[in-house]
Amino acid sequence: MSLGSHKLIPESFTAAPSLDPANAVGVLVVSEVSVGLDAVGYLVGPTGDLPDTVTVPREALAGLGFDANPGQSLLVPQQSGPQLYLVGTGPAEEVTDASLRDAAATFARAAHRHPRVGLHPGVMPLPPERVGQLITEGVLLARYRYTVVKPSSRHVPLISLDIVVAPEQAGAVADGAHRGEILARATNLARDLANTPPSHLTATDLADLAVRLGADRDLEATIFDKAQIIELGCGGLLGVNAGSVEEPRIIKLVYRPDPALAVAPARLAIVGKGIMYDSGGISLKPSDPMHLAMKMDMAGAAAVLGVLTALKDLGCTTQVTAFLMCTDNMPSGSAMKLGDVLHIRGGTTVEVKNTDAEGRLVMSDALVLAGEESPDAIVDIATLTGAALMALGQHTAAVFGTSQPLVDQAVAAGREADESLWQLPLEKRYRPQLDSEVADLSNMGGKYAGATTAALFLAEFVGDIPWAHVDIAGTMQADKDESWRSQGATGFGTRLLLELALRFRPVSPGAPMA
Repeated sequence: MSLGSHKLIPESFTAAPSLDPANAVGVLVVSEVSVGLDAVGYLVGPTGDLPDTVTVPREALAGLGFDANPGQSLLVPQQSGPQLYLVGTGPAEEVTDASLRDAAATFARAAHRHPRVGLHPGVMPLPPERVGQLITEGVLLARYRYTVVKPSSRHVPLISLDIVVAPEQAGAVADGAHRGEILARATNLARDLANTPPSHLTATDLADLAVRLGADRDLEATIFDKAQIIELGCGGLLGVNAGSVEEPRIIKLVYRPDPALAVAPARLAIVGKGIMYDSGGISLKPSDPMHLAMKMDMAGAAAVLGVLTALKDLGCTTQVTAFLMCTDNMPSGSAMKLGDVLHIRGGTTVEVKNTDAEGRLVMSDALVLAGEESPDAIVDIATLTGAALMALGQHTAAVFGTSQPLVDQAVAAGREADESLWQLPLEKRYRPQLDSEVADLSNMGGKYAGATTAALFLAEFVGDIPWAHVDIAGTMQADKDESWRSQGATGFGTRLLLELALRFRPVSPGAPMA
């Protein structure tokens, strides 16, 4: 691992503890609680019978403040055996995929001191496969904690999870639980990477990790170093990298589905922004909490890498090609300057009016590279604009696109993953704000609609290929534990993009926008 110019990193350090087999959680689907569990949870609604092990009447539970509403949990003291938790779901007819995942997460947080837990979902108005997946996702995502550089952490790692169901449902629930494990593992990998301190995870380090992970998952991995990036003519990436002592990297990963498929697979390209640390460059960011969070400015690339590691295990039938554009954005005597003109791959020139609008510069090179392979569609994901955060907050990401059917697929995938997208307009009347007197484009628009002008900039590099852009600047982190979102990097976009790839259907290049 690169140590930079002066950093000393322990040899034992890993940027991806979630993938360490020693940290794997044993998920079992059983018909009765296993011996040795530390805690057992029951999902219950406001009406109906309580589990036989609960001897406290509902009136008494209500007196303790437990009405079985969503988000509620209650520890019921036991004289012996595992601790018993009740978790509210609300009325059975109101249980949804998202609320079941949330209920599982509520239990996981209530039982956070216990390494071996079991959960009875009860009777759910959902297919058993979904029950297994959603419970597994909710528990594994909620119990995540980044403790790699905090040896004093009191976090209790989860060792095992039992999902207790009727014997006739066990097989289907187990299938769903296996899928949930894969999705949670991919998300927690993305979280690990985005949470890692910037000096511990450089562009070179991420490239090395991608190669190792690719070898284990039958991915074709191609790494472009600085000299090769110069040959490619990727001036956006090189311009942003100019102020850093760390070399840039382009990471290209290709997943090919089983060649025995009867038909040629659909081809999807995914592009991830990988600014390993964003100081703002010469346009230096203020020293505030957002600056501190800029180790997560590679959350898009982290999500994409997580996606690629899970495609084989999920049996994805779409061919997926990913480009991760990785570099620091640092101020120094060699950094790009305001007024510089960069040459993007393909020849487009860009005047730099703000060095902190760097994400769109590296993404433009990647969009050109992706388009050269003529995929059926391109989707990019990036922590791109504070404007998206201001408009939609920390729970909903912005999505733009040139193809309404593709945007619709992305929104549907987000709904499936409970990673909400809200479509914002790619309003072309703002496009003149990107004009430059000395170059083809400038990298900054006007004072308003910053998320839209950034998307309009990216749209210049996709040609006629259907394209969708997901701006996760607001959703990249959680300020506190909430539902399945653990404090720190959320891994937002990983499960969304996986659902999109698994269900992707090519769309007509000429499909109109709504």
